[in-house]
Amino acid sequence: MGIDLDNALGFIINRTNTRMKNSLFQKFRGYNITPEQWGVLNRLWVQDGITPKELAELTFKDQPTTVRIVSRLENKELISKKLNPEDNRSILIFLTPKGLELENILIPLGFEALNKAIRGIDKNKIETTKVVLNQIYKNLEP
Repeated sequence: MGIDLDNALGFIINRTNTRMKNSLFQKFRGYNITPEQWGVLNRLWVQDGITPKELAELTFKDQPTTVRIVSRLENKELISKKLNPEDNRSILIFLTPKGLELENILIPLGFEALNKAIRGIDKNKIETTKVVLNQIYKNLEP
């Protein structure tokens, strides 16, 4: 007795996530930015000067993955790390001018990918889908 993966909710969510990430990857390829790096940049465009721990929580990534992404963005000179003046045992992550400039380029590209993904779907269905997925996420809290 097997599971019909094509109709399994978890499989559908994963497959859709993979395709969405691939779509974003294609949009951002010319800027040498991955969807994961875009997620970090996006959080920093909203709130600059946060700790790696806060960034990990905001992007739903573990700390080692976040540190790796931050390191790559730092090598690309899109972010910089500075000692936290309130706790010199920790660092804060800031966007560089180069990182700030990408906001006006990458956000519209992200919307292009999203608009393609939701093309032809009623706005009420989109809102219902968000509510349902957020409830599933909440239900799975440890």
